Amino acid sequence: MNHRKTLFIINPNANMGNAWRQAADLRPIMEEYGGADWAGSVYPTHAIELAKKAVEDGYELVIAGGGDGTVHEVVNAIMEFPKEKRPALGVLPLGSGNDFSYSAGMDPNPAKALRQIFEGKESWVDIGKVEDDRGRTEYFDNTVGVGFDAVVTIHSHKMPWVRGLTMYVLAVLKTIFLNHNPIGVDITMDGDNKFQEKLIMFTLCNGGREGGGFHLYPEAKTGDGIFNYVTVPNVSRMMMLRFIPMFMNGSHLKHPKVKFGDFKDMVVESDSAMFIHIDGEVFSGFTSNLRKIKVTMEHEAIRVVS
Repeated sequence: MNHRKTLFIINPNANMGNAWRQAADLRPIMEEYGGADWAGSVYPTHAIELAKKAVEDGYELVIAGGGDGTVHEVVNAIMEFPKEKRPALGVLPLGSGNDFSYSAGMDPNPAKALRQIFEGKESWVDIGKVEDDRGRTEYFDNTVGVGFDAVVTIHSHKMPWVRGLTMYVLAVLKTIFLNHNPIGVDITMDGDNKFQEKLIMFTLCNGGREGGGFHLYPEAKTGDGIFNYVTVPNVSRMMMLRFIPMFMNGSHLKHPKVKFGDFKDMVVESDSAMFIHIDGEVFSGFTSNLRKIKVTMEHEAIRVVS
């Protein structure tokens, strides 16, 4: 029985509107566990406002029903409060990617996942914070992509007629052919580990999967106190095409051109505009001229029920 004051925030538009249809089947399960209040997010950033109000109103469990974008917004709201005020987070996979949900060990079936939330145990997850050189900050729970996968994200948002992994694969192909632009970066990790690279792709991982099926860092754990990074240098378009199946099964880490490792905090400076996605949301797009970001970690920041 769930005796916690619970708010279910659903993004009805997630997964091309399928989330709303799926949610209707969930109400009886919620009632079985003592019920929950419902709130629907109707525009981008709305889930942030709904989740902030939930914390202020003393909700003990906030369930994010949608895709990675919905989870990202709820996490960003919760992180604005001191640790002792933060409610537990439930993640209900109703989106097209559901990558954080995968990392949290949730069943891909929403009805089963909902039972997991009400019956499961809480575990602490780390949350990262990205700050740019203009004072903008945003939290991430899953991945931050600089370069290639950020451009993939931008393209995928313009493909409303397909969804899930197919959408990301098409966006990957489009990126390889249209935006093959390496950037020069200066990276400083954990204060003293510095390196300079010309990179096509640079991804920071808390969770191990993005884009609904690209296993960028299969060993990543969201609560282990370390972040991981993966870099792909300035390789040819043909090589990038060959990397696609490797990224989907996680075997790219064995390739000599791919570098990877772990870190807790990082400063990235680049010689040209950095395109960045945070948890699949565009942080810095084609019109931006962002050149520097700082990434830090809050270890054991949020309790996730799984």
